[in-house]
Amino acid sequence: MEIDEAREVRTTCPYCGVGCGVLAKVAADGQVSVRGDPDHPANFGRLCSKGSALAETIDLDGRLLYPEIHGRRAGWDEALDLVASTFSQTIAEHGPDAVAFYVSGQLLTEDYYVANKLMKGFVGSANIDTNSRLCMASSVAGHRRAFGSDTVPGTYEDLELADLIVLVGSNLAWCHPVLYQRIAAAREKRPEMKIVLVDPRRTMTSDIADMHLAIAPDGDVALFTGLLAYLGQHNALDRAYITTHTTGFGQALFAASALDLGGVATATGLSEDELDRFYSLFAATAKTVTVYSQGVNQSSSGTDKVNAIINCHLATGRIGKPGAGPFSVTGQPNAMGGREVGGMANMLAAHMEIENPEHRDRVQRFWNAPNVAQKPGLKAVEMFQALADGRIKALWIMATNPVDSMPDADAVEAAIKACPFVVVSDVLAQTDTVRHAHVRLPAAAWGEKDGIVTNSERRVSRQRAFLELPGEARPDWQIVVEVGRRMGFGGAFSYETPAEVFAEHAALSGFENDGARDFDIGAYAGVNEGDYNALEPFQWPAPSPATPLWPVGHLPRKGGDHLSVRPSPITNDAGDTRPSKLPISPLAGEMAGSPEGGVQAGLKLEGNTIRFFADGGYFTPDRKARFIAIRPTVEIRTSPDYPLILNTGRIRDHWHTMTRTGKSPRLSQHIAEPFVEIHPADALRFGIGDADIVRVSNPRGDVLVRALVTARQRQGSLFAPMHWTDQFSARGRLDTLTAPLTDPISGQPALKHVAARIEKFAAKAFGFAVMRQRPEPDTAAYWAVAKCKGGWRVELAFADDDIDWAGFAGSLFGAPPGAEMSAYHDGDAGQHRIAAFDGDRLLGALFVAPGPVAVSRGWAADQLSADHVDRRGRLAIVAGRPGGVDVDRGAIVCSCFGVGANQIAEAVRHGCGSVAAIGAALHAGTNCGSCRAEIRVIIDAQSLQAAE
Repeated sequence: MEIDEAREVRTTCPYCGVGCGVLAKVAADGQVSVRGDPDHPANFGRLCSKGSALAETIDLDGRLLYPEIHGRRAGWDEALDLVASTFSQTIAEHGPDAVAFYVSGQLLTEDYYVANKLMKGFVGSANIDTNSRLCMASSVAGHRRAFGSDTVPGTYEDLELADLIVLVGSNLAWCHPVLYQRIAAAREKRPEMKIVLVDPRRTMTSDIADMHLAIAPDGDVALFTGLLAYLGQHNALDRAYITTHTTGFGQALFAASALDLGGVATATGLSEDELDRFYSLFAATAKTVTVYSQGVNQSSSGTDKVNAIINCHLATGRIGKPGAGPFSVTGQPNAMGGREVGGMANMLAAHMEIENPEHRDRVQRFWNAPNVAQKPGLKAVEMFQALADGRIKALWIMATNPVDSMPDADAVEAAIKACPFVVVSDVLAQTDTVRHAHVRLPAAAWGEKDGIVTNSERRVSRQRAFLELPGEARPDWQIVVEVGRRMGFGGAFSYETPAEVFAEHAALSGFENDGARDFDIGAYAGVNEGDYNALEPFQWPAPSPATPLWPVGHLPRKGGDHLSVRPSPITNDAGDTRPSKLPISPLAGEMAGSPEGGVQAGLKLEGNTIRFFADGGYFTPDRKARFIAIRPTVEIRTSPDYPLILNTGRIRDHWHTMTRTGKSPRLSQHIAEPFVEIHPADALRFGIGDADIVRVSNPRGDVLVRALVTARQRQGSLFAPMHWTDQFSARGRLDTLTAPLTDPISGQPALKHVAARIEKFAAKAFGFAVMRQRPEPDTAAYWAVAKCKGGWRVELAFADDDIDWAGFAGSLFGAPPGAEMSAYHDGDAGQHRIAAFDGDRLLGALFVAPGPVAVSRGWAADQLSADHVDRRGRLAIVAGRPGGVDVDRGAIVCSCFGVGANQIAEAVRHGCGSVAAIGAALHAGTNCGSCRAEIRVIIDAQSLQAAE
């Protein structure tokens, strides 16, 4: 790509649902660097460790660059014709429900929109679902039950205005670090702010918490129904709000009173004193925000958990007000956008309901569609079960990796392998899912495609391309459009640009809306190419100027008021490519309503922030919120054979199945292999030591992972991350253990409450190696590879120690004949250390021991980038420790600046007694801040040693 001068492009991060603004700078030589956008209202310049390392993930290593059919390169026309004809033939022979799309929160809204339109409007089936089903489907279901719509009432600003934040099932410090840092900064300004963490684990988020409630798995329903009962017993209710804006309170309160405080204590595993302190704090604090995430959603009772939380906010009137409300934070960059376009099997586009005949008719007329789906389709778990039993005969997977992320993953893989026709659109040539595709379609990656995403606070932002498309890769929306045309629907799929798709999406949101639906961005229905390119972040709703609007504080009265109509903020001239002045929100300074006192009367704008429901205005037929009567239940899944509860989740520096983060050496420094956390008492019970390789298993499968013994884990429970795949580990695919058990309402699987057992793996030898080329350590029973600066690193464990270690090392390193080898062997002690050199370069180093290898990983990896002219210095590599002036940083704590635990401990010993002092001395914790809690742990440990 030829660039005459450096340029900086405003775009949006492709990781979690925070939706951070990113400035991507492309230098004249093509080198890319990124920084946070200081003007973006989601992050104000902050980025987490993953966002900060985005420039390390955009190389073409491993990219799928050309279409493939049955493993051979093909042209686009041949591949698209095959996809279109096979889907058309399958529909003709077996009906529309014999085909399915499985899509992703990684897609941009334009991609999502055309895929949903093709399947639901023209194929005539609702068999399109998304990996967002695994992330936030229970929040969607809970919102719809309570509000009549999938509406997030509040905004990020509420996190800074609240006097009490309750974090439920959310390790915000690691999974949404920028929001965590916004809270931390607000807490520094207002030390009186209180934070309660509800989580079985004492995660790094607990560092900021005043109270940690180490709740039993799935105890959340009991906790919050108990809170509702407490609020009723102590008259801590907003009875005016309940009477005016809600229904069903009496039934909900009666159901919540099924357990007394002692019963709630039993169901939650908390003490009555802990419950009383939390309940009294909640009751006494008007400005309360309850933030919840996967610990709530990923449960067989996830929808009830969501509604139990919402019930408490409705009962106190703490919703839609500055600093008050329930707040679902999403895990993917465009899960919200997928919800807006109807990208889930039980939804129509623009937040319309597939079960509602008026909504189906409206969408059909707008699309001029021949065959709108008449009923909900198969949700994710059901979809792959239908694939397994043959009901689905053609499947198109886009931008996701279900072989690793779906529950009962081995069964999912078997179903995909058995399917007669599988299409996968992806950016990588090799993933655990792509390997089973009959047709592989090369998709554009982040930095190469244009579109929009919506974050957790309903804020719409642009992703912009700053790189050329490599090879023959194409944007997902364009691929879907081409298939739609080839299936005979060309008139409905005539888009030439993503701006045209977005404009239609916006127009549908406002079509026959008039304030009746929450999602409305009709103000943007007329965007031209210039408007689209210049689009600034905005929050919805953003109705067209034709929608009635009233000044702030002036609610619409029955019979109508004088309308405050403003000129259109955009041009409708499709030929005009000049950007017009688009507002941050067309509601700025006003609030929407309808002449009949319409449902948007509860909408309020404070500054540039829009909230819902402070004054009611719900999207139910009577415009009142619904209390949901919920009775807590306790489900026992453990047994004598499987006595432990496995909780799955994410870690700080990796994301999903590592197709992006696995490319970054920086992000693999912190944690480079799959692991399981286990409480010390459980480790003692099962004979497991720290750093042992262990087998975690249940009837569905087993994994081999590293043991991390820690009191942060709840006794009787295990925690393991879901990121590792067959591309990065021998047996690390954690979701082979999770069951296809789902919430009966949302269809979201229960990924955090899995019965399992653990046992020590009888390893005869352990190894660690660094090398320039990617290794293929098939001899090892356990292996986990990770990128490092200058090459790769790999952890190893062997079931047999009768191995030619020199030969194994040479093969592992890819050492050419004649490479210089240095070695140390002590066969009796089981110690072997081998290094190979090509001139002054280290090709690789292998360290073998009878137990977990005690060598500094960071230091060893650094040797791949060093010159080794001094042959005496090479002895340090074989010795496995730095010599002379070399520094062993220790385990990396701060990925942003590569600062290790040893460096932090040394700084503490020299007088740095606070996180701020460490930041000033080493820069650690001063960028994304997600390592600050770990820095504090090291400071506390060093202080304790000094005191002793």
